[in-house]
Amino acid sequence: MTPNGRTLVIAVLGLGEAGSVIARDLAVAGTRVRGYDPAVPAAEPVLDTASEAEAAQEAQLVLSVNSAKAAVGAFKAGLPGLLAGGQPRPAVVWADLNTASPGTKRQLAGLAADAGVPFADVAMMAPVPGRGLRVPMLASGPGAARYAALLGPLGAGIEVLDGPPGLAASKKLLRSVFYKGMAASIVEALEAARAAGDEPWLREHIAAELAAADAATVDRITDGTRRHAVRRAAEMAAAADMLNELGVAPLMADASRARHERLAD
Repeated sequence: MTPNGRTLVIAVLGLGEAGSVIARDLAVAGTRVRGYDPAVPAAEPVLDTASEAEAAQEAQLVLSVNSAKAAVGAFKAGLPGLLAGGQPRPAVVWADLNTASPGTKRQLAGLAADAGVPFADVAMMAPVPGRGLRVPMLASGPGAARYAALLGPLGAGIEVLDGPPGLAASKKLLRSVFYKGMAASIVEALEAARAAGDEPWLREHIAAELAAADAATVDRITDGTRRHAVRRAAEMAAAADMLNELGVAPLMADASRARHERLAD
């Protein structure tokens, strides 16, 4: 419900893996959900619409959950649905939930500001399947507080950041550099270990290292990497050679060698 007691109307643009789950949870929570996806029809109880603009009509909140590539086009296509008499309807918020660069979020915020529409940069910090609306989220920008006020009572977990559009995206992607990079390195290492017949040993070693990690581990890794960059670059070159011998593409090993070489310069 909105503060005036009316049923909250939310538009969800993009009904893929994340958008469809969020739309369903919002409908179950008692909101009226209007959905649009050019490739996937909305399933009841979500109202299927024919365009971004039609979905946005009557909505107090628009969630763009399509893709970073489609985000700007979705805003431009949806904008007419936010207007009444050429002016934005009162209290309507456009929230972009796509994993996009901070620059893209700032571009969207600029377009929204030009149209007089509050914009929220929202970063979903965990996979949506299994969590749905309760996925942890960060939100920044002029529409962030309103976004949290609308969805918080429905069970959404939103941390509002005191900062401009792009801040939420930046925090998510900084974490992604670490986490996805680590995940890719683990996958490559285990593939090589499997080829070498040593996978159980390496799995045990990786698990032990992760279990023992704390704040001091970060300092040890960063300090040691800079101090021993020359030797470690040569070590990763040898590791890449081994992976080639095992028939495993050394994508992460080569990237690690290049990073160590740059630190050694």
